[in-house]
Amino acid sequence: MASPRGPLPKALQLPLPESCWQVVCRQLGCGTALSAPRESKYGEGKGQIWLSDVNCKGTEASLTKCEAKPWGDNICNHVEDASVECSGTEIPEPGPIRLVGGPNRCAGRVEVLHEEQWGSICHDDWDLNDAQVVCKQLGCGDAVLAPIGAKFGRGLDTIWLDDVNCTGTEAALSECPARPWGEHNCYHGEDASAICSESGITVSTSVRLVGGPNRCSGRVEVLHNGVWGTVCDDQWDLREAKVVCRQLGCGPALSAIPESKYGEGKGQIWLSDVNCTGTEASLTECEAKPWGDNICNHVEDASVECSEVDIPEEGPIRLVDGPNKCAGRVEVLHENRWGSVCDDHWDMKDAKVVCKQVGCGSPLSALGSARYGRGSDIIWLDDVECNGTEDSIFDCAARPWGEHNCYHGEDADVVCAGNYPSPWHLK
Repeated sequence: MASPRGPLPKALQLPLPESCWQVVCRQLGCGTALSAPRESKYGEGKGQIWLSDVNCKGTEASLTKCEAKPWGDNICNHVEDASVECSGTEIPEPGPIRLVGGPNRCAGRVEVLHEEQWGSICHDDWDLNDAQVVCKQLGCGDAVLAPIGAKFGRGLDTIWLDDVNCTGTEAALSECPARPWGEHNCYHGEDASAICSESGITVSTSVRLVGGPNRCSGRVEVLHNGVWGTVCDDQWDLREAKVVCRQLGCGPALSAIPESKYGEGKGQIWLSDVNCTGTEASLTECEAKPWGDNICNHVEDASVECSEVDIPEEGPIRLVDGPNKCAGRVEVLHENRWGSVCDDHWDMKDAKVVCKQVGCGSPLSALGSARYGRGSDIIWLDDVECNGTEDSIFDCAARPWGEHNCYHGEDADVVCAGNYPSPWHLK
């Protein structure tokens, strides 16, 4: 049967070898691959065609670790969109609750099944306790965020529940106090969502501070649909700054600064009229206008200054252009010059060494293809092959410094689990 989790977020393009089928099904937790139908069997996608000429060994933990053309580089059209059918043997039968519109089954808009019809939940009184029950009920770990305001898109059918008020200990959402089924005073712009720990999304990966003197001061940028954008300073005050600083692990907020003190951003202005109570775990849990809905320009970009500014000095390795210091493009320092690492042979053993070296705990993923942007200077290392026990990437086997057959579209990246103090301040 086809995977009940739906298609991957963006289109893949043929050819998709059998080894890649297995990677996709494994990545989704959908058992073994049965087939890879060609020519958009499940409908033509829209917008970007991200991947083409994908070539997996079959052992990769993620499709993003397989060889492929650079992101967006193809001569295809959507009639060639690739599909995969998995056995689904590792997936429990769908229950009376689901998360939809997100990157996987553990993050998205909350929908419940009642009278054989799926419907959404109003975000009135929606908080982390409610999301916790949803995540546990789905076997998705603990709740990370409880976004409001239809962060994963608006539902199209009925709104089944309103004023849900869980303690967080209930075994199912149906055990929590709420209004009677179908009774509400809401619209789909107020649909509630949940993000669980098994989704791979963490609190700190959805916000960053840019242009400041350290990671705890700067222009506020938020991540939406894979794109970073700024926040308009309308109604921006210390309550919002408090949430951002807490979310980044940067201590109490010192100031909430309007009018692009740390420079004007580019591209999207994602949020405007943000209204936090100050107790939220994430800026995405605060009330705000819909994503991208504003009458602002970048001269109004909001900034924040937090109290924790004692950032350790950089060592000979760093992660850059990611959401925090524990995720990003790998760069190493050699001959007083920062350079990137080619993703040839890049795997979790290499990521394990890097994460340990930068003081960020264990690795979550070893990414390639310049996932966090292309470096602009030299490529220092290629064919890195760590066994995972080394204390430093410089102890791993690799080509000589500066010798490679790569370009910056192949820069290596890592995402680490922790946000711990860097060991370099002990040097």
